[in-house]
Amino acid sequence: MTQTAHIMDTARSSYRVHQCSKCPGDTEYYCVSCPCDLCHQCKENHVKDLQTIDHDVLSRRDIINYIPTQEICVRHPSHVYTKYCEPCQVPVCYHCRKHRNHKKIDVKTAYKTKRQQHRGTIQTIRSEALFYRPVLLTGIKADVKTCHTEFSPLQSKMLTKAQILKDLIDYVVYDLLNNVLCYFDFKHRCRKQKIKMSRHIGRLRRYEHRYVQPAFTFSALQFLSFTKTALRKDIKTALPQIHLTLHTRQLSMTESLKKEDVMESLSAIQITERGNRRVGNQCLLKLMSGAELHQSLTLKGVYNCFHISCVASDRGWVSDYVNNLIMTDTTGVPLHRVEDSCGGLYRGSHTVNSESELIYIDRNYNINKLSKDMKTTTTFIERTDSTWRLRCVYWSPSTEDLQVGMDNNDIKTGKVTGKVARYNQSGQLTQTIQNDNTGRGLYSRPHYITENNNGDVVVSDSSAVVVTKRGGRHRFSYTGPPSGSVLMPRGICTDALSHILVCDGRTKTVQMINKDGQFLSHLLTKSLEMGIPHSLSYDVNTHRLWVGSLDNKKVCVYRYITRQDSDR
Repeated sequence: MTQTAHIMDTARSSYRVHQCSKCPGDTEYYCVSCPCDLCHQCKENHVKDLQTIDHDVLSRRDIINYIPTQEICVRHPSHVYTKYCEPCQVPVCYHCRKHRNHKKIDVKTAYKTKRQQHRGTIQTIRSEALFYRPVLLTGIKADVKTCHTEFSPLQSKMLTKAQILKDLIDYVVYDLLNNVLCYFDFKHRCRKQKIKMSRHIGRLRRYEHRYVQPAFTFSALQFLSFTKTALRKDIKTALPQIHLTLHTRQLSMTESLKKEDVMESLSAIQITERGNRRVGNQCLLKLMSGAELHQSLTLKGVYNCFHISCVASDRGWVSDYVNNLIMTDTTGVPLHRVEDSCGGLYRGSHTVNSESELIYIDRNYNINKLSKDMKTTTTFIERTDSTWRLRCVYWSPSTEDLQVGMDNNDIKTGKVTGKVARYNQSGQLTQTIQNDNTGRGLYSRPHYITENNNGDVVVSDSSAVVVTKRGGRHRFSYTGPPSGSVLMPRGICTDALSHILVCDGRTKTVQMINKDGQFLSHLLTKSLEMGIPHSLSYDVNTHRLWVGSLDNKKVCVYRYITRQDSDR
């Protein structure tokens, strides 16, 4: 076969119509993870199913690297785009002189890079948003039917209240014009009265000077005779009667217009902002009849799996009983290693925040933060009290606080006590949970710590699962199933349905209890594949459970939750 014929055959195979692997329909997409061809409907089912939710699904156009080469430049319509300007983040043609000295890359390369950057967003839209859409639409359609009925009486009340408020405002304006603004007349009358009073005081002074001051020159008989006749007559005619009335007016609302009436009119009808419509997990998810093994990993770089912190559906941090702390992918190969992590038995010594940054306890019992690119390590919380030893950490996705479990071993008494401290994003201590309502200590050695969807703080302690409300009030302590076996709690986590899952070192099982402490089932038991379950981490994106083994290097990933419309 000639080279030309080979190229033409390759082109035909690239562009020929493929058939969907799931149905007779024509394929539009290709799953790299399976691999298989998918039509549009099967693609939607594929990316929404929790079994395949994290698969990498591409369109056929992406598979054959098809990018239209005739995209016209908006600035130079006679030319097409050939390059992509990285500083300006826009496509350019040969004549785009403004970008001539900027760094440019090929359009196809830029397309692949951008698509890889937004892969997570595309996957979330496909697997989550499109799945929620029909459930949300069902609720919205039901609300539309009742909206008019509920709004009509509210509209009527609003009109009534508006009229009352208008009447009150009109009354205030009338009172203002007819009473308050008469202040200018009131000022004029006061000025006239002041003049009259001044004249009156002047007369009094003249009469006092005329008739009283010279009194010492008269005899008593003359003075009395004079006042009986002339003085009485002169004063009567000279002093007009001036009524000294104080004209004042209090500037305020009239009694008929009460402040409470106005406030009631303004606040009687309220519009409450409720945020975006959300669907509860109870409507979207349900338990399967049993746990199914999804994947099994044999790790390199650790002796066993004492604690797991999921980062994504294909990556997680795993630590053992010594100082090994590695990030691994689904092949079991270490991607990164932390050299200063804290080892020790039964210790949930690391967690991951919303920025995919690792937060861990180091050998000096400080709490460090490793950046997402795993290049920068900073001290988040420095140890200042040597009497308390840090044992476990958990970053809360709801409050973005860090919860830290620690214990104190009193050498004199031999008594061990524990507590949980909460730190904000700045590393400042905001809360300490240590005792119950009676003052009795809640914890002995907090091995692992997590949080439930209702805000409860869930701690795997020495002999019980201790649950407190976010504010610190003790809710319950779970010490084992009704069968009577004593619990030896180890790794712990919660799931999207608010179940509490805990590894029991005594029965070598993973027990499931509800959010109120009621035993539900033994979800997992010791097996040849898994060994003894010891550590747990729940992936909120794929709703899968990562289980680490105590006696080998295995991490097994299980499915026990499915979507309501996607049973498998």
